[in-house]
Amino acid sequence: MLKVFLSIASWMAPLMLYALAVAALWQYHRGRKLPRPAVALTSGLGILIAVGCSLLVGVLGSWETGLLGSAGLGLSLRLDPLSTTMFLMIALLGFIVLRFSANYLDGDPRKSVFMARLATTIASVELLVLSGNLLQLLVFWVVTSICLHYLLVFYRSRPQAIAAARKKFIAARLGDLSLLLAVALIYAETGTGNLSAIFRMVAEQPTLDPSMTWATALLVLTAALKSAQFPLHGWLIEVVETPTPVSALLHAGLLNAGPFLMVRLSFLMSASTTASLMLIGIGGFTALFASVVFLTQPSVKVALGYSSIAHMGFMLLICGFGVYTAAILHLVAHSFYKAHAFLSSGSVIDSVRARKVALPRRRGNLGRIGLSIGFALAIYACCCYLWGVHPEQDFTLMATGAIIVMGLSQIIAPTLDSAGTGRAVLLSSGMAFMVALAFFSLEQGAHALLHTQIPVSYVPNASIRTAVMVVVTAFALAVMAQLLAPRIRAGRWGYALGVHLRNGLYANVIFDRMIGSLRPERFGWANLRVREDSRAFGEYLDPAPQRPEPSKTLVNS
Repeated sequence: MLKVFLSIASWMAPLMLYALAVAALWQYHRGRKLPRPAVALTSGLGILIAVGCSLLVGVLGSWETGLLGSAGLGLSLRLDPLSTTMFLMIALLGFIVLRFSANYLDGDPRKSVFMARLATTIASVELLVLSGNLLQLLVFWVVTSICLHYLLVFYRSRPQAIAAARKKFIAARLGDLSLLLAVALIYAETGTGNLSAIFRMVAEQPTLDPSMTWATALLVLTAALKSAQFPLHGWLIEVVETPTPVSALLHAGLLNAGPFLMVRLSFLMSASTTASLMLIGIGGFTALFASVVFLTQPSVKVALGYSSIAHMGFMLLICGFGVYTAAILHLVAHSFYKAHAFLSSGSVIDSVRARKVALPRRRGNLGRIGLSIGFALAIYACCCYLWGVHPEQDFTLMATGAIIVMGLSQIIAPTLDSAGTGRAVLLSSGMAFMVALAFFSLEQGAHALLHTQIPVSYVPNASIRTAVMVVVTAFALAVMAQLLAPRIRAGRWGYALGVHLRNGLYANVIFDRMIGSLRPERFGWANLRVREDSRAFGEYLDPAPQRPEPSKTLVNS
């Protein structure tokens, strides 16, 4: 009886959001507004359903609904610790973003249209993370992308938002194609789309067939395109002209589909050395590149965009390491942090408070910088000892922790390498220790929660170990360069490097020129032309200034 209730309830949350979207459009065409209580009630019930499903999964264990389809392909929901964690997170974020949007777009004549698109997107993401079949995963992967497109072009009179949507459209269609090919290869090899059956077949095989290896490579490409990885990342930093709720939902939810896909199919991905090396290469480079460029950005929202790109790259990187629990931990933490960052990015009070923070001036003393690195390494070793992390058995977890702990030197160095007091040094060291302890503690908790949904043991081979060491070394050099920034930026080449990094090494410009994203005539097939109709979109568009005609007297003279 409980399992029947679980099956019905899991379908109810997204279906209620779809019903809210239909009601919003109906009210819009009748010239009426969607009642605010309807938004709060629908999204609030979604949270209750997600909580109930999570509790029942904890009691009953993993569960799958019946298949609505044939030949092993169709619609079915998979309820397990991973899917319910994502389901609960999306329900909470959806509630926050919908409530925020109800106030944010108050007075906009097309508010109901926006709310309908937003509700449809959230419902589609819920059905994506609850997918128990490859066909459903593919369908809602495409649907979420299309829904996002219509959110990005909500204000069609904003050229920068339209240009970003054009680039996103191309990247998304490439990702859809690669996922379609991957699903076709997996289905041809296994004869089913059921995820549980596929995972069992993969576990029974000592090595993957060539077709399955190609499928894993295509899945990595799909995740990279979905999560705005280098070099097709430029659209993400140009969506700042879209409504703020769209940015919050995009950065906190839709971008995470790439890492989620890797974790959802972790039994398949961990069996492929090719896929792991691709994840390490693409994710590692993107994380390092975006992190460095992020530090040079003067615009808050552009900086947040590069921050999201870096976080997505880091999640894909640690998926390549095989530390899938850390990837989900990072995903959940990043989602709530980035949603709050975008929804509060316009706060004037926060900006005023930020101006009052006085940071001590760095000296650039090599000895003090080395000491701060030593403190960070001591904290790292202490946390590994406390949690019993084994250098051989937990090699990739130690590498992940090493990359995170490298950032702790950025907490200690500003106080140690400055005129700061001893109390400030102790406080920063204590804060760094708490961050490291929190990472290892929460990772252990995530492993206890999700251990049934990921490979039990993952032993990297020699090639993956080599790639891991290369990535850790690259991050170490980048952190060292940042610690030495007071010395580097004083030179001419350091200033020139800063200029190039501020422009993202011009990768976005190259992408613009390749596809002609600023030329509407090249995108007629995508229905993305800018329509500047003030009556249709409720916006007042200033007419183009007319150049005054030259005076006849001046011409004659």
